[in-house]
Amino acid sequence: MTKLAELNFVVIPLLSTSHLILKLLAMQGVTVTLLTTALNAARFTAAIDRAIRSGLLIRVVELEFKGKEAGFPEGCENHNDAPALNYRRQFYAAIDMLQEEAEKLLEEMKPKPSCIISDAFVTWTVDTADKFQIPRIVFDGMSCFTQMCRHNLHILNDQKKIPESGTFVIPDLPDRIEVTKTQLPPHFNPAGTVYVQDIRDRIRAAEKSAYGVAINSFEELEQRYVDKFRKLYDNRVWCIGPLSLCNNDDLDKVQRGNKALFDKENSLKKWLDSRQAETVVYACFGSLGRLTVVQFVELALGLEASGYPFILVIKTGEGQAPIEEWILKNGFEERTKERGLLIRGWSPQVVILSHPAVGGFLTHCGWNSTVAGISAGVPLITWPLFAEQFLNEKLLVSIGDSCGCWM
Repeated sequence: MTKLAELNFVVIPLLSTSHLILKLLAMQGVTVTLLTTALNAARFTAAIDRAIRSGLLIRVVELEFKGKEAGFPEGCENHNDAPALNYRRQFYAAIDMLQEEAEKLLEEMKPKPSCIISDAFVTWTVDTADKFQIPRIVFDGMSCFTQMCRHNLHILNDQKKIPESGTFVIPDLPDRIEVTKTQLPPHFNPAGTVYVQDIRDRIRAAEKSAYGVAINSFEELEQRYVDKFRKLYDNRVWCIGPLSLCNNDDLDKVQRGNKALFDKENSLKKWLDSRQAETVVYACFGSLGRLTVVQFVELALGLEASGYPFILVIKTGEGQAPIEEWILKNGFEERTKERGLLIRGWSPQVVILSHPAVGGFLTHCGWNSTVAGISAGVPLITWPLFAEQFLNEKLLVSIGDSCGCWM
């Protein structure tokens, strides 16, 4: 075993395939051990097996997910799979239950763990890293711009200087960024949200105490904000993105998440290949974003009226029956089948965005989706829904090159 291979990076994500950086780490020659659960591991088994066959030192260790004991719905081991956002506290309780088994595995692990890379939401890794006296690096799903906005907003919030109404400027940023309180993440605007204050405080403490931070971004995109964010961590901030470009294998791109629920005979590639270059509008609101029936109807009719071919991703599960009922009664899917493709559930987003037929991406401004769209060179149409998405939009519209704005 080489000296590099003796280094064992233990990755503990928030049970979400979008947070996996295994392949990127293993390509540096180190050993990478992923701690996850059975249902989550099953989502990327084929891709990991191919990486292992290529010579990468990756190991997947499954932990028992005690969701039922925590009151989380059976058959769900991922916050994306929960039927509603109001299961958030139960989900984090189940995450906390993983600590004991994980620490037993770390005690017996060979090679010994050298470092923990965890999502900030897995807050028990703070104590685990201290117990094993190894550094803990937070893998952050946000941009440095958004992190600096949050940092400065916390200062304003502690000083009780965030106004209840009207716009205000986030201080101490390289650019003038104006926001309203309703556009802020739930920590600063808890009214009307599914929000758990004590958990959010633990997450913030976990972020502040980390040895360093790995960010799914790249310096050329937000250099001034990378520089400012690094000052908060004694320069220990690493931009490792865009992670969407890590997979060159077409199978990896397709199999990097859940299985798409569209007719296999209606081949996605065949459908895209039949369209002219840069004509397809791709509309997707992420794994957690859900539109109201009124919003969905307006979007669907707008896509139809545009005259352009489109791909529209539709959520499945609790609360989606009224949307499916409208689609059926209105005849929308049948009426637009010649130039519209509806994908129910998860969609192979990287595959879609990298196809030359796609000319626009209607996005909720989740950071992973934002970076994927930028990396593919596709113009973005922004429709933020909640959390940090409104701040991400500010980076795109207020600092990036805006093509226009419609309200």
